[in-house]
Amino acid sequence: MKILILGAGQVGSTAAQNLSREEANEITVVDQRGDVLRELQDRLDIRTVQGHASYPEVLERAGAQDTDMIIALTNSDETNMVACQLAYTLYHTPTKIARIRAAEYIARDNLFANDSIPVDVAISPEQLVCEYVEQLIRYPGALQVLNFANGKVRLVGVRALRGGPLVGQELRTLRDHVPDVDSRVAAVYRDGESIPVGGDTRIEHGDEVFFVAARKDIRAVMSEMRRLEDPVRRVVIAGGGNIGFRLAQTLEQTNQVSIIERDPDRAREISEKLSRSIVLCGDAADEDLLLEENIDNADVFCALTNAEEANILSAMLAKRLGANKVMALINRPAYAELVEAGTIDIAISPQQITIGALLTHVRRGDVARVYSLRTGAAEAIEAVAHGDPKTSKVVGRSVEEIKLPPGATIGAIVREEEVLMAHHDTVIEEDDHVILFMTERKQIKKVERLFQVGVTFI
Repeated sequence: MKILILGAGQVGSTAAQNLSREEANEITVVDQRGDVLRELQDRLDIRTVQGHASYPEVLERAGAQDTDMIIALTNSDETNMVACQLAYTLYHTPTKIARIRAAEYIARDNLFANDSIPVDVAISPEQLVCEYVEQLIRYPGALQVLNFANGKVRLVGVRALRGGPLVGQELRTLRDHVPDVDSRVAAVYRDGESIPVGGDTRIEHGDEVFFVAARKDIRAVMSEMRRLEDPVRRVVIAGGGNIGFRLAQTLEQTNQVSIIERDPDRAREISEKLSRSIVLCGDAADEDLLLEENIDNADVFCALTNAEEANILSAMLAKRLGANKVMALINRPAYAELVEAGTIDIAISPQQITIGALLTHVRRGDVARVYSLRTGAAEAIEAVAHGDPKTSKVVGRSVEEIKLPPGATIGAIVREEEVLMAHHDTVIEEDDHVILFMTERKQIKKVERLFQVGVTFI
């Protein structure tokens, strides 16, 4: 697939890195900064073009005339929209994806359509990050909470700790502990490495466990891995930008929310828009301010400013001063891995959250949802089964009959409104939504081929 990425910022560079790993993709990146493009070209097998992303001449040099997909990820919503408009008008590009940050654009119905602004998919990294953090707050103790099938099924990552009934036990005993709950452990990571998962797998203290369960059963399964934490009541947010403001808007109806914002004008602006949140003007890394704000009574401290160093420092300080759990928005994967091994409980990577939304539209076959996990090494997808036993490699076959590549696991199946955990004798039917976890991302092509319908299907 020929893919044209406009913008080599943090999101654009991560998209290029992820998509260029796959042999079937031919990637071209456009940006105005020559030094950034040279650095990308040194690391990745891609083509680069220097220039303004929405100029017709630049798009032509980048090969937009025969591109299958354009992904506009510059920092300007308007540039992204104009680029998609030109790609549609001049070249009839089949798929046009644009990064749209402003809520004023996103909130408008019918704005993005071929007869108005021809954007097929509008992606807001800020909104995706806000939803991601909200889920972590709703499920205290979880490392990741990912939605599938419109929220009917969730994939949850949790750190197993002493005190959890399943810690020290084999996985097969999970059903004995919670007989009324059906769930499936999709993967277990020990010391950073994936280990084989079976009924005789023994869960140990410190294991990172990914399990699939219906929404109503999440807390019951989490309580097997660790003692359940009390619901979050008080949240302190550092940074009143797009992400911090949206998160406060979402949480303030159910939680006590405080926002710390350095810019007096921005602090005044968001204080007028928020109904229940407390807005403080100051530096989130100011120890006196945090003490005045009784940070030791905060259930969650979220550092969501644009400066990742400031996020790390303020989160570490909040933890030292007594905040129960701290999260920090961190762009560099090396930083994320480093800080999660220390004081900071959860490192939030906007790029990894956003790349899943992009991959959903790149994957072959009918893929409804993709999540990139563990800094891109693993992937979880929701694929829709089509065809019949003659034209499909999965329809009409039981889970044990499907030839999954190494490291791939079918966790659950959603059939209309029914959620089924995948057991060896579960048979896939047409239109089932199949939730899969892959510990090795390089196997994705084999999984895609499983869900592609044969040429004889009419």
